[in-house]
Amino acid sequence: MGNDYKKLVRSRTNRTVCGVCGGIGEYLNVDPTVVRIIWVVCTLASVGTGAVAYLIAALLIPEDTY
Repeated sequence: MGNDYKKLVRSRTNRTVCGVCGGIGEYLNVDPTVVRIIWVVCTLASVGTGAVAYLIAALLIPEDTY
């Protein structure tokens, strides 16, 4: 019996700023570019709340250690 669960981490290889969108994309098995586009659209639609959420996620989600 092994560890078959996935863990949400910030990506070291697929990062643009802090690796949050890259990590979410890897966790959900989708292209991180799609996650980035959705995040930018949500940030613009919410007048910057997405940017605050990104900073909080960058602080709370641990970085990948491989």
